[in-house]
Amino acid sequence: MPPLVAAFVVFFTSGAILVLEILAARILAPYVGVTLETYTGIIATILAGISLGSWYGGRLADRVDPRSLLGPTVLIGGTIALFAVPLVTFFGQLLRGGGNAAILILALVGFFAPAAVLAAATPLVVKIQLRSLDETGRTVGTLSAIATAGAIIGTLLTGFVLIRFFANRPIVLAVGGSLVVLGVVLWGWLWPRDTARRPVLATFGVGAALLTAFAASPCDRETSYYCARVLVDDDRPSGRVLVLDTLRHSYVDLDDPTYLDFGYMRMFADVIDAHFEAGAALDVLHVGGGGFTMPHWLEATRPGTRSVVLELDGELVQLAEDELGLERTDGLRIEVGDARLSLAAEPAGAYDVVIGDAFGGLAVPWHLTTVEFVHEIRHRLTPEGVYVINVIDHPPLAFARAEAATLAAVFDHVAVVAQPERLARADGGNLVLAGSDAPLDAEAIQRSIDAREGPETVATHGTLEAFVGDAQVLRDAYAPVDQLLTPHPARARTLR
Repeated sequence: MPPLVAAFVVFFTSGAILVLEILAARILAPYVGVTLETYTGIIATILAGISLGSWYGGRLADRVDPRSLLGPTVLIGGTIALFAVPLVTFFGQLLRGGGNAAILILALVGFFAPAAVLAAATPLVVKIQLRSLDETGRTVGTLSAIATAGAIIGTLLTGFVLIRFFANRPIVLAVGGSLVVLGVVLWGWLWPRDTARRPVLATFGVGAALLTAFAASPCDRETSYYCARVLVDDDRPSGRVLVLDTLRHSYVDLDDPTYLDFGYMRMFADVIDAHFEAGAALDVLHVGGGGFTMPHWLEATRPGTRSVVLELDGELVQLAEDELGLERTDGLRIEVGDARLSLAAEPAGAYDVVIGDAFGGLAVPWHLTTVEFVHEIRHRLTPEGVYVINVIDHPPLAFARAEAATLAAVFDHVAVVAQPERLARADGGNLVLAGSDAPLDAEAIQRSIDAREGPETVATHGTLEAFVGDAQVLRDAYAPVDQLLTPHPARARTLR
C-alpha cells in the first residue's frame, strides 16, 4: 500500500475507536447515569477490545494474506459500530438502573466488538507494509505512532467539537458509515478477485445504519452533557418534571412558581425563611440551574430578589426557556460555564444566599465540594449570609458527613436538615447542609418544617457532631466523592 494510504487507514480506524469510547458515556447515560463507574466500565471494555483485536489481528496477518482481510475488517468494524446505538437502546431498556453489572453489560454489548475489530486493522496494515525484517522496527513504530495520533485527534475532535454541535446518532452514523465505505474501497482495491461477499456485507452495513437512524431515542433533547426529557405530571397538569439521564432533576409548576414538589427544595425554603425576614428581597447566587425552580420561587415569594445562576449547560438553559417557563428578567442573570470558574468573577460580599444544587448523576461534582471551593463561597457571602447545598447519599452517608465536616471547617455555624433516619445513617436520600458565620436558628427552621408538616429535623451542635463523626474534610488534593458516595441506581429515580 502507498504509505499515505496505510497511514490514513490506521489513523482513521484508531480515531474511530476513541470517538466511540467518548460517545459511549452519552449513549449509556439514559440507562445507567454518568458516574465514575460508568467511565470505568467503558474504558475497561474499550481497552479489552483493543487488546484482543491487536492480538488476534496480528495472528491472522501471519496466517492469511492481510490484503484479503483489511477491507472486510474495516467494513465489519464499521457495521458493528453502527449497531451500537440500537443494541444499547434495546438492552438498556431491560437493564435500566442495574448498577455496575448493567454498565459492563451495556458497554460490552455496544462497544467491545467494534473496538476489537477495528483494532485488528493496525497489525494487518503493518504486515502489508513490511518489505523486510530490517524495516520491522521503523514500520511498526511509525504506524503505531500514527494510530496513537488518530486516537488523540479522535478524542479531541469528539470532546471539543462534535458533541458540541451534533447528537450521538449523527456522529455514530458518520463514523460507522465512513468505515463501511472505506472497507468496501479497500476490499475492492486490495483483493479485487473476491466480489461475491462485498455486496452482502455492504447491504448489512446499510441495514445497521437504518437501525441506528430510526431506533427510538430515550431523549427529548441531547445536550452536551445530558439526555434530557421533560415529562408532564399526571396528577398536576401544570407540573413539569425535568429528567436528566436517569435522575428526576427538577420540578416546575408552570402556573404556580411557589409550588415546591421536591423535598430538598422545601428544605432550602425552610432555611432561607428562618434566616431572613419574611418577604424581604435577597441577592442569591445559584450554583446549578436545572429547571430554575428556586429562582422562580424566590421571585414569587420575595419580590425584588436578584438571582445569578451559574449553569454549566447552555442547552439546558434553552430547554428551560422552551418548555419550563423560564423567562429572562432584570432580576435574573445566567452565566453559562463551570461554576468553579464562573464563581471567580462574582464580587465579594455580594450575596445573602448561595444555593448549591449542581449534580453530575447522583454526585455533586467533586470540585464543588472541597474546602477551597467553600472558602470561595464564603468570600461571596455577606456577613449574615448563608450557604445551603443539596447532597444525595446512602448509608453509611460517608459523603454527606464529609461535606458537613468541610462546611464546619469554613463556617462558624453549620446545620444539617434531613429526615431522622438519614441523620441516624440508617437510610439514604437527600440532605440539605447549611453553613453561615451568623447563627443558624435551628428552632425557627424546625418551626418552618413543622408548619408544612414535613418529616425532617435539624441537626446542630452535639447532634451534628455525632452525625459527622470522624469524617474527613474534602480538599482539592483529596476529594473522592464518587468513592464516598454509595450509589443504589435502582432507587435513584425515587430519591427526590
